[in-house]
Amino acid sequence: MSGPTASFKAPADAAPPVRHPDAPAPGELLGSHYDQCFGCGGKQAHGLGLAARAGEGVSVTAEFTVKPAHQGAPGLAHGGVLATALDETLGSLNWLLRVIAVTGRLETDFVRPVPVDTVLHLDAQVTAVHSRKIYCRAVGRIGGPDGPVAVRAQAVFIEVKVDHFIENGRDAEIKAALADPDQVRVARAFEVNP
Repeated sequence: MSGPTASFKAPADAAPPVRHPDAPAPGELLGSHYDQCFGCGGKQAHGLGLAARAGEGVSVTAEFTVKPAHQGAPGLAHGGVLATALDETLGSLNWLLRVIAVTGRLETDFVRPVPVDTVLHLDAQVTAVHSRKIYCRAVGRIGGPDGPVAVRAQAVFIEVKVDHFIENGRDAEIKAALADPDQVRVARAFEVNP
C-alpha cells in the first residue's frame, strides 16, 4: 500500500489503538468467533478454517491453507476468497479491542497469484480509532511470515451494538447463539461482519 486513500485515512484527531486489558495474551489462539462462520468456523466444510492468534499491541496473525474448493482460475485461489481471508483477519482485531464491529469498507490489492495448497500467512493491525470507526490494515504472504506479499488490504470497521445482528440476522441462528450458556461465546458470535 503506497498510502491510504482518503476514505482509509484516519482523521488528525484519531486516537492510537489501545489493547483492552482483558484481551487474549500475545500468541494466544483466538479460536472461532462462531462455529458457522465461513472464515473461521469449524462447522463449514468448505470454509477457510482461518486460525488467528493475538499479536503484540493491537495486532493479530493468522493462517489458512488454500484448498481446491477455494480456487477461481485453475490451481489458483479465488480473489474473493483471499479478500475474505483478509476481512476475517482484520475482523479478529476487534476481539483485542473488545468491541463488536462490522466491516464498513475494505480495499484489497492482489499482488501475486496464490496457488492451491499454499498456506497464506496474514498479519493485521489496528492503526487508529476515531469515534465508532476502527482503521486497520493487513498483509498476506506466501512461503512463510516473511515471504513475498501476495495480498494487502486496508479497512474501516464500524463499532455496532449486538442489536445490529438481532435485527438483521435470521431468527433461528440468532436465538441459538444467544442461548449458549457460555457468555464469552455469545459475545464473540456477534464479533465480525454484518
